[in-house]
Amino acid sequence: MSPIFKFIFSIATSLFLVFLLHISILHLLNLPIFENKIIEAYIINFFMAIGIYYGLLLLKKKYSDQLGFLYMGGSFIKFIVFFLVFNPSYKLDGKMDFLEFAAFFTPYAVSLIFETLGVIKFLKK
Repeated sequence: MSPIFKFIFSIATSLFLVFLLHISILHLLNLPIFENKIIEAYIINFFMAIGIYYGLLLLKKKYSDQLGFLYMGGSFIKFIVFFLVFNPSYKLDGKMDFLEFAAFFTPYAVSLIFETLGVIKFLKK
């Protein structure tokens, strides 16, 4: 199995399980389940992680010495997407509450872990 398909399978499975856990906790605490763009956050982080990983996979031979910087550039793109897509709706009431933060940061953190592990594998080779 190719590295990209292993990555897609691993991150899809992990994000799906974390999503189920996330919405289960919200349900158990009687909190709104599908608010705060939670579904969008998981989907966007999934596709951005795949894009960043795939981009790094394509560039690893030509730019192996700069792979860490390219990885950081991918993280910068994720921050831009957050500030363009999520932050405006989260700040409508003038503040970002914990549920809004968790809706974005949970899939972001899971994706970041997978991207980091992928880069570590690239750098070891």
